[in-house]
Amino acid sequence: MQTGLELMKEMSITSPAKIVLLVIDGLGGLPHDSSCKTELESASTPNMDKLASLGNCGLLQTVGTGITPGSAPGHLGLFGYDPLVFTIGRGVLEALGMDFDLKPGDIAARGNFCTLDEKGLISDRRAGRISTENCKKLCRLLDGMEIDGVRVIVQAVKEHRLVAIFRGEGLCDELSDADPQQLGVLPKQVTALAPGAELTAKVVNQFLTQARLRLAAHHPANMVLLRGFSRKPNFPSMAEIYKLKAAAIASYPMYRGLAKVVGMDVLKTGMEIVEEVETLEQDWKSEHNFYFFHVKKTDSYGEDGNFDGRVHKIEEVDALIPRIIALKPDVFAVTGDHSTPAVFKAHTWHPVPALIWGNSVRRDGVGTFGEKAAICGGMGRFDGAGLMLELLAHAGKMKKMGA
Repeated sequence: MQTGLELMKEMSITSPAKIVLLVIDGLGGLPHDSSCKTELESASTPNMDKLASLGNCGLLQTVGTGITPGSAPGHLGLFGYDPLVFTIGRGVLEALGMDFDLKPGDIAARGNFCTLDEKGLISDRRAGRISTENCKKLCRLLDGMEIDGVRVIVQAVKEHRLVAIFRGEGLCDELSDADPQQLGVLPKQVTALAPGAELTAKVVNQFLTQARLRLAAHHPANMVLLRGFSRKPNFPSMAEIYKLKAAAIASYPMYRGLAKVVGMDVLKTGMEIVEEVETLEQDWKSEHNFYFFHVKKTDSYGEDGNFDGRVHKIEEVDALIPRIIALKPDVFAVTGDHSTPAVFKAHTWHPVPALIWGNSVRRDGVGTFGEKAAICGGMGRFDGAGLMLELLAHAGKMKKMGA
């Protein structure tokens, strides 16, 4: 029996149509106690509301029912890759997003500077979101350790985030995370998850011990947490599967790294959403016919519990949508990779609102873009891979199946 991607290789065809997929990270929310409205429902979004009224809406499960997606699985689902089959650690994505030259055998891990209290318990997993400049200084304290013949390369990513690369012989990425992803507990010891990973676990734990000593005087960033140990994978590209010339517009390294893994061209852009729109405008007449456009801050504000910040960022995105529509994309979609409600301060399993607009899209009668409205839309509740199929079909990039 053919897999979904094998079938797509046979059914996908080329066409001049252009697709824009706008991913508002962590878009899904939960109601605020005072208003009984989510962040998206609370925001003033006349442009997304108009597109919803002219298009088709639904609630999207990027991985599956009841599963809380990480950013990588969530995005892979949006791109049509089954996240349960195509797995990748966060470390590789961060490294690739920074244009780091990963060597064969390198093990990469995503890291957070964090705060430990006087008892050694984690009181802030993000060390107050220290500045990127401070992160760079602290990374220099940790970079270049040699442990049992393994070199540890530590580089700053952004704010509290870093990437650690372990380079040496006989390393294995089958490791547990050191980051418990909760407060009030001790950082975890890394353990081997497969035979042959014991040496790597030992090296990583020794690195973490040294890191704690070197960072002791640098409160609030007095420790580092590592997760997502991984090697560079070899996934089939979107060009192979969908015959797309895809481009990514993303300001954060991890998402640029993910785009590279699936074969997208990563366009140079700025940190602000308006700069990302400018990048899209500048590249529009190129050969690219699929654009992955990523907005990060909605997720960050959700993790910080900042309901109003999420509302304002959604409104900022909405105000720039007319500039995207003015380019006349053949198909335009808006969704998220997962939900990050401010009331949870974390990713959750709740499905994400999605809308698709284009000349061939059948209107479904939904008048606004939000969680409650989306479930009444024509797409209903659907799985992640279904979004890519809809985009391709509406763009005339899928041939008929069978006789």
